[in-house]
Amino acid sequence: MAWLREVLIVLGSALVLSLLLKTFVFQSFWIPSGSMENTLEVRDRILVSLWRPGPLDLRRGDIVVFKDPGGWLSPPPQVEPTGLAKGWSTFATFVGLLPQDAGQHLVKRVIGLPGDTVACNTADDAVMVNGVELVENYVKPGTSSCTYGWEVTVPEGRIWVLGDNRSNSADSRAHLGDPGGGMVPIDNVVGTAFVTAWPLEHWKTFGNPYPG
Repeated sequence: MAWLREVLIVLGSALVLSLLLKTFVFQSFWIPSGSMENTLEVRDRILVSLWRPGPLDLRRGDIVVFKDPGGWLSPPPQVEPTGLAKGWSTFATFVGLLPQDAGQHLVKRVIGLPGDTVACNTADDAVMVNGVELVENYVKPGTSSCTYGWEVTVPEGRIWVLGDNRSNSADSRAHLGDPGGGMVPIDNVVGTAFVTAWPLEHWKTFGNPYPG
């Protein structure tokens, strides 16, 4: 009985720690599409810091996970688990043993912060922020940022996001005519990706491309 009690204490402590980390430090997400290639691949598992936004401010260049602002996603049909499988999946996701379903969220890169004017001209396919060309070494080669020209000013409490795979990303550009004009409320942002944790051959950390 003493041995069993110690095992239960260890397991309980591990679950509490996992829950605390998931609630206050980080969460894991699957990458559901190729919109962030080549930075992130389909089915990569990323860890997302919950401290930004929060105690820390969002920065231009951060990779963020955010809830659908409305109408960006059409949830694919899924076979829902039942019985014990459903109970285990719900519990394991709740405590952080399984990743959050990224099919309910989107993963993009922050390009425009509140107050920024972001523009793109089809002549040179360059993204401009406040009149200065953005150096974007993370963009997938051979893709286009400006299939048509656009210019927006980001309001307070919102961000403008683009995928790294610019020719295959339904990001802020694709929602210019929607309510909100393609802007993402900062309140919808879950956190900022800081590492690819799985598969191991894809392991890498993400620093901000625009330090300072």
